[in-house]
Amino acid sequence: MSKTHIHRVDICFGDCDPAGIVFFPNFNKWMDTASLAFFMACGVPPWRELVKSRGIIGTPLLEIHTRFLKPATYGETIEVHTCIEEWAIKTFRHRHVIRRGDEVLCEGTEVRAFCMRDPANPDRIKAIPIPEDIKALCL
Repeated sequence: MSKTHIHRVDICFGDCDPAGIVFFPNFNKWMDTASLAFFMACGVPPWRELVKSRGIIGTPLLEIHTRFLKPATYGETIEVHTCIEEWAIKTFRHRHVIRRGDEVLCEGTEVRAFCMRDPANPDRIKAIPIPEDIKALCL
């Protein structure tokens, strides 16, 4: 496992469908935001700095799974609890648990890879081994 970071979200009226329930893709948007917030909280420099210093453009999403348990609505504050539950050579799996207080509203996982531009074709990107120093910051 890794450290856990909590990203707070204030739900706005515009995040909801006409019934006043959070529109489901917003949970994925908040998980994506929490993914970057996790790295920043662990002390990893922003991607715009890493691309200049090490060629790392970020951690593109490869796979996502989401399970919805309870609805949320505008005016509520929720928390996205994020950790890395599995490290591989070039990929990792972020686990997100979205809570309203003690209630679990949504759970999700994202498989991501650390990537850089492909030197053979700069229009493409390629996965690289996870840098050990970045991994160490997250443990």
